Amino acid sequence: MAQETNNTEKKSQGTGPGTKLLIGEFLNYRRIWLLSFVLTAAFAIIPVIFFAVLDYNLTQRSLENDAEARASRLASNTWRSLAFFLDERKNALNYVVQSNSFEQLENTPQLTEILDFLHESFGGFTDIGIIDATGVQKAYAGPHGLAGRNYKDQQWFKDTMTHGISVSDVFLGFRNVPHISIALRHTTPDNTYFIIRATIEHQLPKILSEVKTSGNGDAFLINARGVLQTPSHYFGNVLEKANIALPLATEQTRTMRITLENRQDLIAAFRHIPDTPFILVVLKSQKEIMSPWHHSQVTLIQYLGISISVVLLWIWAVTTYFVRRLQLLDRKRSKYFHMAEYENKMASIGRLAAGVAHEINNPLAIINEKAGLIKDMAHFKEELKKDTRLLETVDVILASVKRCSRITRQLLSFGRQTQTAPVPLILKSVLDEVLVFLIKEAQLKNIFIDIDVPDDLPQVVGNRGKLQQVLLNIVNNAFAAMPKDGRLSVSAQKTDDPFVRLDIRDSGCGISPENLKHIFEPFFSTKTNQGGTGLGLSITYGLVQELGGRINVESKVNEGTTFIIYLPTTTQKEE
Repeated sequence: MAQETNNTEKKSQGTGPGTKLLIGEFLNYRRIWLLSFVLTAAFAIIPVIFFAVLDYNLTQRSLENDAEARASRLASNTWRSLAFFLDERKNALNYVVQSNSFEQLENTPQLTEILDFLHESFGGFTDIGIIDATGVQKAYAGPHGLAGRNYKDQQWFKDTMTHGISVSDVFLGFRNVPHISIALRHTTPDNTYFIIRATIEHQLPKILSEVKTSGNGDAFLINARGVLQTPSHYFGNVLEKANIALPLATEQTRTMRITLENRQDLIAAFRHIPDTPFILVVLKSQKEIMSPWHHSQVTLIQYLGISISVVLLWIWAVTTYFVRRLQLLDRKRSKYFHMAEYENKMASIGRLAAGVAHEINNPLAIINEKAGLIKDMAHFKEELKKDTRLLETVDVILASVKRCSRITRQLLSFGRQTQTAPVPLILKSVLDEVLVFLIKEAQLKNIFIDIDVPDDLPQVVGNRGKLQQVLLNIVNNAFAAMPKDGRLSVSAQKTDDPFVRLDIRDSGCGISPENLKHIFEPFFSTKTNQGGTGLGLSITYGLVQELGGRINVESKVNEGTTFIIYLPTTTQKEE
């Protein structure tokens, strides 16, 4: 049997900005859900992402600043160690020249003893020499045999004669070994000058090698011209030119970020060592410094992803719940609207039927009166009494009037079902009242109607109009589902419970299993292209519930459908 099914929610045919949210009678719930989900998710997730990015950047910047501060502290501590080392040796030379005369210092054995004393007391001295005002080395103690060498053209000699003391750049000199010199100018009592000079070859790289730069860090000395004074892990060996931008000389440690040719980022701390040509450079690999942060970054992103997923899942569940509730309420609203419209239509039909019946009753009364008058006259006149054809015609007229009167009474009865309180009803009588309106359609389609309702069946309790509407809807659907020469069977029987079971079986096309479970849902219909609203069976289901009964359906495709209705024989209490 073809069922009335819900005209499911119509889908939007466009996705552009002009697409309306209201389509026909129903809202476009898919778009409402999408807008609600997107807007709610945006308002919930954007602040989370914003603060996560803000926290990420602040933490990263804080770690970078901390890395710069650590590099700066390391450079400050290291330059102090270097400055102390050089000052210590300057003071040692000053002590030597103050406690010995030029003649004593000019004595090579005496000078050798002084060098041994400096080795034992301070260490770090390679050799020591005494140079007169002309630049000639008068005395020398050390491994290179440089006595008699003339240094008047050496830069360190000129600086010492000008400033009184000098610490030289790293240079090769006559010995062809990288070294620095510390020289002091001393004035004798007879106002002549001489210079005491000591050299250091390997101490500065040794001191810097002990600096804890960690990982791929580096610490080295460079002069203002960019020439390496100690070996560098990144820029090469001593006296090689390093391609590095140096800050201006200040009394503060400066930090900056530099990028090598191999795209490696470094944090560099620079410090000019006072009274020397040296600039201390401490380098730290930014990648290694930030590696703990990068591991934390992965964890942060994972937690952020999990948090966003949980938020999205929650928003999806809440949005789906509320949109479904909205859809259900909208369907109920539309259902009740159609039910009210249907009730008004039925009431209008009832009033129309009552009016037609009333108007027909008047001429029927006249016809009945006149036919009765003719029959009475026939009894008084002999010539009419013998006219059998006339008498038979009058009887036919009276029978037809009686039949028309019965039909008009049924119309009036159908149109006046206004009682609200349940009353006892004879099921067979109500069924006859409904079938009288469908008998013509049954005759046109050659549908055979088989009624098996026992006379001793208990009366059912309910509203006559609602029961008529239930039966009318089901029988109408049965007629629509059956082709010509169909068969409609109506049977009723008493049950063990206080109910009467009414079976309405047709030989129609049947209902598929996937549609059968939606048969009583509002607006679900397989006949939408034929004008079906999907409300007939939904209204029928509601009316049966209002009568205190229940309704089931059984169907097989191409075999037919059976509606099973249980109607109460006593008043049922509402739960």
